[in-house]
Amino acid sequence: MQTTMSPHERYQAFMRFESVDRCPLLEWRPWQATLARWKRETGLDDSALLQIYQECDPEHSTGVDFSMMPPFGERVVGEDEETITKTDRMGLTYREFKANPETSMPEFIGFPIKSPNDWRDIKRRFDPSSPGRYPRDWEQLVQKWRKEKPILRLYGFVANYYGGPSLYGFVRMLLGDEQVLYAFHDHPAMVHDMMETATEFSITMIQKALKEAPVTVVQFWEDMCYRGGPLISPSMFREFMLPRYKRITEVIRGLGADIIFVDSDGKVEELILLWLEAGINGVFPMEQAAGNDIHAYRRKYGKNLLMTGGIDKRVLAQDQAAIDRELETKVPLASQGGYIPMLDHSIPPDVPYANFLYYWEKKKKIMGA
Repeated sequence: MQTTMSPHERYQAFMRFESVDRCPLLEWRPWQATLARWKRETGLDDSALLQIYQECDPEHSTGVDFSMMPPFGERVVGEDEETITKTDRMGLTYREFKANPETSMPEFIGFPIKSPNDWRDIKRRFDPSSPGRYPRDWEQLVQKWRKEKPILRLYGFVANYYGGPSLYGFVRMLLGDEQVLYAFHDHPAMVHDMMETATEFSITMIQKALKEAPVTVVQFWEDMCYRGGPLISPSMFREFMLPRYKRITEVIRGLGADIIFVDSDGKVEELILLWLEAGINGVFPMEQAAGNDIHAYRRKYGKNLLMTGGIDKRVLAQDQAAIDRELETKVPLASQGGYIPMLDHSIPPDVPYANFLYYWEKKKKIMGA
């Protein structure tokens, strides 16, 4: 065991399977609708309900902005009693419920790219030299992070949807879930150019952060799987994405960062080896509804694969016995290192506050936190 470590030191040592003072303590947060339920149940305000997160290891994002610049103008294009339809800064048009919109997926109606001509117009909006890509107080933030040593995540912000670096996710959010799959067949040259643009853009964007800030972990965003497996075939992944991932991760590792995660929901099993080959060594959130088996992955990939997540959020809506079974099955894997036990996504509104508190205390007890 070590003496008390900073969150940055603890996270890096833990993910390198080195000796640590304890496992990092992190957790997903509740939806706004969940907070509203907890307020009704307890009479407490947000600060009191979220007080337990003060126990987590401090974690920050670099605030690097991967968004379109200039963005599209935000506007409301339709409204009825229950829903509102908007066009946002990314040029996406979607309809969502007015009440608790985060409890269901929006209905996406239109996307900014319908043809290669649209891409040629939008491509210029991803200029890494555009002013505002980094926070105005970047130098002060860097000094603060160096002093306080939080877990610092290089995960670029993009509008309200996703983070960078990203390849499949980048293309998907500009074309839409269905159209992107046709585009691989109908417009492969455009998809290659979009991913090439995303690659060069990402490399330029991340260099400043990695050279100047004490980055703990770099994170990609993809969400390229569904419950049954990946949305594109491994062969397509290898053609369109693998060489570009390698270029990005070579830059990341060359600048001293060796913990590189990708965020993808769904069943990720068929892509793990490809991500590892690409230089990405961590995957989360290991969604349980999709059948990701963290124990099987550890047996198969050993210390090559880092993981967070893997605790079924749905169990928190059940009883204490179900929570006990889930935690007693999953949390002990953390003792090996390289796996941080967390829920597999944000806390939904069917979870009573008492159940969440029980889960939290039980998890800490098993972890020895």
